[in-house]
Parts: sequence; structure tokens; C-alpha cells
Amino acid sequence: MGEDGGYFPKKDTQAYRLLELVAVCGEFPAEQVYRLAGSTSYKDTVTWLLKKERLLRVYYRDKLRGYRLGRRARTALLSDNPERFSFYLTGNVDTSLLKSEVTRRIRLHRIAEVYMAMLNAGVAIFRDEKPRVFVPDGTLDGKPEGAAFYSSREVKEVGIEAVKIKGSRMAGVLLSLDGIFLTYNSGPYMAKWDYRAEQRAKAWMQVTLCGGGNSLGYAPEDVCGLLFGDSLEPFFQILSGADSGARCFFLLDGSYGHFYYLTNDHKGEVMLRLLCDRDRREELDRILSQGLCAGNPSGVIENDALDGNGDPVLFGYLPDIPRIHRFCSALQLQERHGTLICFDFQREVLERCYGGLAAFEAISFEKFERRFYPEI
Repeated sequence: MGEDGGYFPKKDTQAYRLLELVAVCGEFPAEQVYRLAGSTSYKDTVTWLLKKERLLRVYYRDKLRGYRLGRRARTALLSDNPERFSFYLTGNVDTSLLKSEVTRRIRLHRIAEVYMAMLNAGVAIFRDEKPRVFVPDGTLDGKPEGAAFYSSREVKEVGIEAVKIKGSRMAGVLLSLDGIFLTYNSGPYMAKWDYRAEQRAKAWMQVTLCGGGNSLGYAPEDVCGLLFGDSLEPFFQILSGADSGARCFFLLDGSYGHFYYLTNDHKGEVMLRLLCDRDRREELDRILSQGLCAGNPSGVIENDALDGNGDPVLFGYLPDIPRIHRFCSALQLQERHGTLICFDFQREVLERCYGGLAAFEAISFEKFERRFYPEI
């Protein structure tokens, strides 16, 4: 019960978790509720009850349906945990003073999808669960102990320095033990890039987090990219357009050594876990290396191993756009044979792009998940 006698969910329930997500997102896309844990009927009951108690409001306009916090929910969350929620629910900010413009709402929905993926992948998203990193005076709380995601608005807490990332379309920055990932979400569409703005954002991140007194121990080459999309079709369009007039220069011209593509669904969440989990990646690589020869790091063609004929093998199960493109382009240029190892659900798209250039071996995603992440 709430302070006024009305219903309010207890912590550690899905109802409370949904209110938390709506609070940090400002407006949470209604169709994303399915990604919360639990059965469909249970989640339907949760949202029905929250709407009935006016803790959630439905906002529908321009064919976008989203959930916004009711007044009593805002008050209760702020009272319960101001450290977590005051950043989002106070002041003149998009998550507090919500707008009706469709472009702003789409932006909030895209960031909400990223938050959902991060949360389900075990990445820290709440402000009281991670150290402050983007601070105006350069005084850090320390490096996150595990993976942590900082929204674009949290990045802009640095103050006037944030002008250097103006125009970037990034939803935020993921910090893992191994790297810095400027994170984007194109939803159902092909991402449209402002090349210079994104280059400035990458360069600024390298200076801010990889050097000087503000360094977190990363090297400049640890700055990578991460792109979410609603399906693998945009991934196919990026790779298949590599040699056309529609070429996505930002992803393929060498600006990034690594730029990963994940989907806004359960598979993408598991892949995100793996991206942030060095030990399990190394274990998977050891399994895949059985029966293969050690790779040649100085080889003309990028590789993770060599087959019995001495041909290169690439472990492409984490879809790394520039690395896969470099591998297949080098095979074509050198007129060599090679093998690309991927998950079974990725194979069809990769074969459509590079079927004439490489052989493919597929890992069962179901078996992989059962062995590596049985707790999910």
C-alpha cells in the first residue's frame, strides 16, 4: 500500500521494475513490455493493475503508444530512492517534462529499447548502481566493477565539453571490462550517420576516457561501436551495400576496428551478455578451436584460427561489421578460401552477403545458451 492508502508495488517485483524503467526512460514503448520476465498473462495483469491504479498513463499519438508515470508513481519513486530517480524526474529535461513531438518520443523509445537490452543482459543502468564517470571536474568515482551503461544525457553531465558530441545519434555509452562501446539504436530502419559528428564523438571519448587524469585504464583502440536494430535485415543492408553507392562509410572505412550489430530481442540480449563476458568468450573460442590450428596474427587475412589446409577461419558469432567485411574482402582480393563461424540464426544473412566468398559453419544458439547461460 502507498502512503495515501492506494496500491503501490513492492520492490523486486515486475510491477516495480516496470515503473523504474518508465522513470528512467520518460516514456516506455508499450510493445517492449514483452521483454520483461514472466508469462504474457502475468505481464498483462501487471500493466492492467498499474494503469487501473493510475500509476501508469497510456499516451497514444502519431501511432506511437507509450507508458508514462502517473503523478503518484513519480512522487513515490522520488521519495523511495532519490539517488536513482531525481536525475530523471526533476528539472527541465525530456524524461521529466515530456513532449508530444514525434521525433522526441521516438528518441525516448529508442533509448528505452537499449535500456531494456542492457537490463536483461545484466548491465548496470541505474545511477545508484554505478560510479559517476562523465563529470565536469574530472573527479571520477572509479571504474565500474562490471558492465555499466550511461545514457547520452548522463554523458552530457560533463558540461560544456559535451558540445563536442553535439549531433551524435548515440543513445549512450556502454563500459565493459574490455572496452568502451558508443551505442546506437536504429530500430527498424537503416541508421543515418552524420559522419563528422560521430567521428568527433569517438575522438572525444578517446580523450575523455583513455588519457590524462580522467583515464579509466582503456586504450584508444578500446573505443568500439555497438548498433542495435529490430532485425538482421539492416545488418544485411550494411554489408551488402559495402561496395555500392549506398556504402555506409562510417562503419566500413576503418574509423572503427570493431562495430557490433545486435538485435532488439532475446538473442541480442544474450549476445550482449557475451560481449561483456570475456571468460565465456574465451571458453567458446577454445571449443571452436578444437580440430583447428592456431591462428596467424600477422597473416594477410585476419583470422582466429587456420584449418587443416592452412586457410583462415574467423569466429564471427558476435557480428562485428568491419571485421567480417575485412575478412571476406580479403578472401576475394587474395583469391583464397576461408571459413566464417557464426550462430545458426545469423547464417542465412551472412550467406546472402558472402556466399560466394566463404564457407560457413553454424553453432546452435539453443545449445550454446543452454550450456553457457542456463540461468537465463
